[in-house]
Amino acid sequence: MTRVAAVDCGTNSIRLLVADADPATGELIDLDRRMTIVRLGQGVDRTGRLAPEALQRTFAACREYAGIIKEHGAERLRFVATSASRDAENRDDFVRGVLDILGVEPEVISGDQEAAFSFTGATKELAGADHLPKPYLVVDIGGGSTEFVVGGDRVRAARSVDIGCVRMTERHLVRDGVVSDPPSTEQIAAMRADIEAALDLAEQTVPLREARTLVGLAGSVTTVSAIAQELPEYDSRAIHHSRVSHDRVREITEWLLRSTHAERAAVPSMHPGRVDVIGAGALVLLSIMERIGAQEVVVSEHDILDGIAWSVA
Repeated sequence: MTRVAAVDCGTNSIRLLVADADPATGELIDLDRRMTIVRLGQGVDRTGRLAPEALQRTFAACREYAGIIKEHGAERLRFVATSASRDAENRDDFVRGVLDILGVEPEVISGDQEAAFSFTGATKELAGADHLPKPYLVVDIGGGSTEFVVGGDRVRAARSVDIGCVRMTERHLVRDGVVSDPPSTEQIAAMRADIEAALDLAEQTVPLREARTLVGLAGSVTTVSAIAQELPEYDSRAIHHSRVSHDRVREITEWLLRSTHAERAAVPSMHPGRVDVIGAGALVLLSIMERIGAQEVVVSEHDILDGIAWSVA
């Protein structure tokens, strides 16, 4: 066993996994897995820069994670940063801050690398699941981007496109600095058109419709599953490998897009940091399912974070 730590810093959240990994058996035993909403990508789509307050929120989470990593005695640490820090003009400020706190330089990975990590994390434990036919389409709906990966035993094709839940919300659902509550029909239509254009782009290199099993990752998808199950609180065990039908995803998406902030915040399984962006994330998921004709999505709590952990194990 090798004790490893993995940090995934995305546009909306930063997450930590400390685990014991056994490459010989393919077993990854969680010791600590947690997530903090820091909204690092706040305003990046508009300004091209990481906001000072977003950097401070992220650095505060890094300091907390540094204590946890030290407490568990992880032998190796890898810190991966994704869409927001990839796009920002001042990403060097982010890199220096993380290096000072955690002692490692964050790797600002490409969309293709991000996709490969997501695929490994999501599918490594599905290998023996005969009821989930290959090839898989793994879809990781993040804050700034969505990754599409098709593969069976290995990745066949991957593409990252800029249709994350935060990016879509800020681009289409914000007026005068305030998220529309609820959005107008015109705003939703514009967002849907943007998503469809991005799916056209993804299909240029990834055979989305060849997939026989759709696997959905990240907070937008897991939250939709929690709502579908009417969970009294967020429960990773109930969510992991749950299945949500296309009809149920459509019902939930339509409700999220016509609901108010207060109504969404009252959902017991809803993280406060997702209240304003969940509608956009759900619409991305629904659009993907409609594009490929998927009757259901298999929801995974194991994703890029697990892939990062395996890469250092």
